[in-house]
Amino acid sequence: MQPLNYTNLFTINNILRENIKKAKPYSSARDEYKGNEGVFLDANENSIGSATNDNYNRYPDPLQLEVKKKLAILKGVSTENIFLGNGSDEPIDLLFRAVCNPGKDNAIILPPTYGMYEVSASLNDIALKEVPLSDSFEMVTENVIKAIDVNSKLIFICSPNNPTGNSIKAEEIEKVLKIFKGIVVIDEAYIDFTSGKTFLNKLSNFPNLVILQTFSKAWGLAALRLGVAYASKEIIHVLNKIKPPYNINQVTQELALEALSNKIKMDKMVADIIDQKAKLIEQLSVISFIEKVFPSDANFILIKAGDGKSIYDYLVQNKIITRDRSKVTLCAGCVRISIGTKEENELLVSVLKKYSPKI
Repeated sequence: MQPLNYTNLFTINNILRENIKKAKPYSSARDEYKGNEGVFLDANENSIGSATNDNYNRYPDPLQLEVKKKLAILKGVSTENIFLGNGSDEPIDLLFRAVCNPGKDNAIILPPTYGMYEVSASLNDIALKEVPLSDSFEMVTENVIKAIDVNSKLIFICSPNNPTGNSIKAEEIEKVLKIFKGIVVIDEAYIDFTSGKTFLNKLSNFPNLVILQTFSKAWGLAALRLGVAYASKEIIHVLNKIKPPYNINQVTQELALEALSNKIKMDKMVADIIDQKAKLIEQLSVISFIEKVFPSDANFILIKAGDGKSIYDYLVQNKIITRDRSKVTLCAGCVRISIGTKEENELLVSVLKKYSPKI
């Protein structure tokens, strides 16, 4: 039996802002001429060379086709389903700008969650509806559905979730995808650290689905600021239409290609991080003042320990930087800790064992 396609519920044109429909994208000669050979006198570049030992005097490929070709093979999707952004933050912002009318439309988030959804909504003057996760950090699907109104255009679901580390149940996400006539964004920044399945194989079933991934975590390329959005070719076309013309620089494209040719190293790093995470969880679980170490499908863990801010400050005094999450919804007393190297984790545990909770 073939899986159902929910195209009848959603078309991107139905929710695009009118100004986006009418907008004409910036077009360069490199968009129109696809060859690599020729005399390029179109872009007012320095034709002589660069003030470095490498030649970076030419503008980069505006559509990053070589990177997309390698990524498409690795992920089992078409290049037409891939958008590369300046971090995942760029496609998040572009989605707000594409479908949400300022001062009118709204987006739905599930706190506690990644903070850039709120930041981007605020910058674009878009109202947010917050539907908190349950006490066990699960999505309360019926509450999400109840929150949807005629002006709801985006729903953001982070899975594995930041800062809690848990994955949201796939069957619950599908319930939302099936009924929502806007775009559901699944943020899979930490998907490589979990045994759970990506939603990439659902792209053909749900035209309202956008999946975010990143080179910052498992690939270890946070400094490059390279994010990926996977979606229908219609949504990708819109993102390409409104992005800056050369949003991904040449150096980033070259290093991404190098990384994609070395997936064995990435897999090894992921395995090492997962191994270190298991050991760190075991060590932290026996420290008396730590009330709970939450399960994690990511490269970080969340601990609950009474006065989270005090623990965070204590660690800072010892030059160990974590993230105080104690004021975040459902995370009172919590600190988020990234998985470090073996030596960094051992130092963390050693310092924490010397901490004296305030009475």
